[in-house]
Amino acid sequence: MPGKILIACDSFKGCLSSREVADAVSRGLSSADAALVPLALADGGEGTATVLTRALGGVEVTAVVSDPLGRPIKASYGLCGDMAIIDTAAASGLTLLSSNELNPLLTSTYGTGELIADALRRGSRRVMVGLGGSATNDGGMGMLRALGAHFYAADGAELPGRGCDLERVERMDLSGLQSAEFTVLCDVTTPFTEAARVFGPQKGASLKVVEQLSAGLEHFASSCLAQTGHLMDTLPGSGAAGGLGGAFDAFLGAKLQSGIEAVLEAIGFDALLEGATLVITGEGRADAQTAQGKVAAGVLRHAQACGVPVVLLAGQICPCPELSALGFAQMIQITPPGMPLGEAMQKNVAGENIVRALQEIMC
Repeated sequence: MPGKILIACDSFKGCLSSREVADAVSRGLSSADAALVPLALADGGEGTATVLTRALGGVEVTAVVSDPLGRPIKASYGLCGDMAIIDTAAASGLTLLSSNELNPLLTSTYGTGELIADALRRGSRRVMVGLGGSATNDGGMGMLRALGAHFYAADGAELPGRGCDLERVERMDLSGLQSAEFTVLCDVTTPFTEAARVFGPQKGASLKVVEQLSAGLEHFASSCLAQTGHLMDTLPGSGAAGGLGGAFDAFLGAKLQSGIEAVLEAIGFDALLEGATLVITGEGRADAQTAQGKVAAGVLRHAQACGVPVVLLAGQICPCPELSALGFAQMIQITPPGMPLGEAMQKNVAGENIVRALQEIMC
């Protein structure tokens, strides 16, 4: 494979960062007669703030905020002039909880709001937020509370802003809500009221809890319409991060855009494609959601426009019409048949699986 090979992968969630994936791919292609160009990418999920902050020449800062269950943690975000770049996953992420702690009825995006508030105190006037990877389904109530909003139940009690509070909202006080110029980066097109049905199970929700959360999102959307006149469910991506996208849109006037497109523009991906003969992209699990704005689909779209073939690597490939229709030159599942998920998710094992899969196709 002579020429130039771009390595443009997402993280393998809960396992390898995008940089670690790129390093493993480079090892697997070490015998290739080609110049290897490893890139760290993200699509609005975990790692987006780091990728964009480095691309834009910013600095990383740290604040003590609340995790999804309200416990204090240190979380980092980027500052680039008067713009802050924040990952929802940094304070409200799925990977911050153990498997027995997952419960979207009890989790909140309050910590994400605290990161935004910290950035505003530091003088940020523009805030960019990546929405992927959350452990939450609170419709953005927690984030809004941290920025000065208040939500009340029928009996006058103030609600803390968890998933279980959505169905109890009867009154809102938005008079103290802090504002800025917000841009939110989405990796899905899910509408607001479908957030629990699409993403609830991976956040620990049973079928019964999914229905409770869905009813709560519908109630919260109705309350928002009555208070602000804004239809939360009409915008693609409003269901990202358990409805956080809709909250940013309805209450803070945010601009929603594709996370991967923002990242590819920031790193100058189209210019890097010049002279490339192959692109390797990847993600932890490839399925129907891959086509909805994930890294792999964005990379493929830009590469196809330049006539460059793209190979997809994934820990697991779930065959479906949406995935097949994208047009990857090849799709490679790196996990050997029969390997238990727990073993495949170990950092060193996943890295070696990538190396071995690539070495096999090089032979």
